[in-house]
Amino acid sequence: MAISVHTNKSALVALQNLNKTNDELAGVQNRINTGLKIGNAKDNASVWSIAQGQRADIGALGAVKMSLNRAQSISEVSMAAGESVSDLLVQLKEKVVGAMDTSLDTQARKALDDDFKSILRQITQVIENAEFDGANILDGTSGASIRFLANADANAYITLSGQNLSLGGSILTIASTASISTSTLATNILTQLDASIANVNASLGSLGAQAKQIEAHNKFVDKLTDVLTAGVGNLVDADLAKESARLQALQVQQQLGAQALSIANEAPQVVLSLFQ
Repeated sequence: MAISVHTNKSALVALQNLNKTNDELAGVQNRINTGLKIGNAKDNASVWSIAQGQRADIGALGAVKMSLNRAQSISEVSMAAGESVSDLLVQLKEKVVGAMDTSLDTQARKALDDDFKSILRQITQVIENAEFDGANILDGTSGASIRFLANADANAYITLSGQNLSLGGSILTIASTASISTSTLATNILTQLDASIANVNASLGSLGAQAKQIEAHNKFVDKLTDVLTAGVGNLVDADLAKESARLQALQVQQQLGAQALSIANEAPQVVLSLFQ
């Protein structure tokens, strides 16, 4: 190889290798800092695109989770209110059967009738207060049913059916103005009450089944979100143990490259000894 003071091929090669080492070292440091082996499209366009698509699905599932949580809360509030109504109907039956006793005097019958009407008012209050986030499926204000998101594409739904427990309706057939002031009225009310108790229990069964479905689907969405998150991690997360080892190796290469470049830069000085 010719010796020249104009062109130092060895220095050029050493510089290229040092620059390559510096680039690799910067990449390793970036992966360690971010924890990602693929942080942007430049690193790997196809894998980054797949990961972004999965991240979008994970975000959408977050909205589904929020919708299902709302559905679960509405169903739980409704179940609690429905059970209270069922308990109050049991108390009503005690008052109605007691009022059917023809031997009662006026004062005792009035006391039973007052208790009966008080329980009816309690039922109305319970139903009116069975509301969560503006939704009440027990008073007929929310329509026949409420739909909640079931998937990330927002094209599937879980339905929570309304159960109108208002007095004088199709489930609770007893009118809010009902009275047991006479044994005849009490006898007539008993038939309606027995039907109402059966209707309410059936409605609670239906509501409980829907609540269980919502809870099960909510758990599935949780698991699906975890699986997708792990999948994205498998695609883009860096193996920090490997990166740590790679970092140390590149740091040694960088130091050796700098020394090699220094030695190569000193080579043209040999020319001076030729003219001494």
